[in-house]
Amino acid sequence: MEKYNDFLRNITKLIEKGLFASKDIKKDVEETFKSKLENIVNQLNLVSRDEFEVQKKMIKKIEKKFNQYKKK
Repeated sequence: MEKYNDFLRNITKLIEKGLFASKDIKKDVEETFKSKLENIVNQLNLVSRDEFEVQKKMIKKIEKKFNQYKKK
């Protein structure tokens, strides 16, 4: 019976170690993915929605002025 209890304790320890290892692996994978995603986003040089709207208005003004000069 003692051998059986030792066997169960050993199995339990291995399972616990496996679960902790899988949680650690999951955490490492998530952190790596987030890091890679941040790098990609930074390389894209994205602008905020507000900046985009301002640029859009500026382009419309420039187009309007250009079309006025073009008509002359």
